[in-house]
Amino acid sequence: MERFIKQVNKQHSGKKVLVLFLLTNIVYAYMLLVTIPATMEFSNGLQLLDMMPAGYDLAYVNTLFQTLGDTGRQMYLTKQIPVDMIYPLLFGISYAAVLAYFLLKLPKLNPKYLYLCLLPVIAGLADYLENMGIISMLNTYPTLTETTVTITSIFSVIKSSTTSMYFMALIVVLIGLGVRRLKPRGKNLQQ
Repeated sequence: MERFIKQVNKQHSGKKVLVLFLLTNIVYAYMLLVTIPATMEFSNGLQLLDMMPAGYDLAYVNTLFQTLGDTGRQMYLTKQIPVDMIYPLLFGISYAAVLAYFLLKLPKLNPKYLYLCLLPVIAGLADYLENMGIISMLNTYPTLTETTVTITSIFSVIKSSTTSMYFMALIVVLIGLGVRRLKPRGKNLQQ
């Protein structure tokens, strides 16, 4: 873990962080504006599995896949999932870099807080495992198993919960930096 902290300390150039952040969010915007809506055209309003932070069960997956039909399932498998195989890597790296960048601006930083930078990495790994489960289910439909659905759903929940924890940590850090910036710097400002 010492190596992780050293690596985080090295990789906090503002320009690098900004470029990674922009690239990540371009890919995310493409998914939100293009591939997800294109797939959802076949879903009759049902949410895609990637977009269900509380998870799902076998009945829901069966209903979704049946509603998507062959064309919708193919769209999910060949258009949405490939883009979503790029995004988790970008998310993990760039959002860890964003948090590290701001954490390192805090005075008297406890180096253990840098472990919070692992949250987007964990979310990215869970996203990959979720995607692998979705690919497996799309390829084996209509023969779905409760086990595959449950495991994939668990990874969806891990992804969303670690992402939520990450954004809560980032907000706390940004508030801390904002309060520090707004504090009067001189001792005798009251006159």
